[in-house]
Amino acid sequence: MATSAALVLLGVFLLGLAPSAALAAPAEAPVNPEVLAKAVDLMEQLDRMRIGLAATLEGSTEEPTLDTMKEVCMPVGRRAAAIGQENGWTVRQVATRYRNPDHAPANAQERQVIDLFSRHPQIQGLWQPAAEGQPAGVSYYRRIAMQPSCLACHGSKDSRPSFVKERYPQDRAFDFQPGDLRGMYAVSIPEVTQALETATGG
Repeated sequence: MATSAALVLLGVFLLGLAPSAALAAPAEAPVNPEVLAKAVDLMEQLDRMRIGLAATLEGSTEEPTLDTMKEVCMPVGRRAAAIGQENGWTVRQVATRYRNPDHAPANAQERQVIDLFSRHPQIQGLWQPAAEGQPAGVSYYRRIAMQPSCLACHGSKDSRPSFVKERYPQDRAFDFQPGDLRGMYAVSIPEVTQALETATGG
């Protein structure tokens, strides 16, 4: 546990000082630095997509419906899955206050990182060696912040849309404020040979 926490802090420290130094650290990053840089860039693109879709709800006085979720939320998940498939990675949205149980942290490392994000709002992203039980490689984590327009579905418990109350009886994704930690993107990047085999079906 102490070793894992130390590695998290090492990744934060390196990225905070100089991203290029973090990407090039050979002992901790058995993946081409260009691949890791690509992952960082793609997660930034994905988050901009999320923010842009959420902004379409601004000024609306109508209660969001299931169709709203299909138009605003689901495209982000589909794009995340496509990024993973195109690159031989695994890309997930992770949250402890989740609506979809599939988004719960999958291992101790994810729980530690999301806890770190919750305690240190200034940290936007970090990487770590792959968690125990995962293929050799690295994992990149990027914060997801709550947008004001998202409060239409993630505000107070009582104000949630009817479809949310009906479809998600175990919902935890409410009582947020703008800027709160909503969750994180978790990108698992295997070593180069494994990534190539996955991407090509070899």
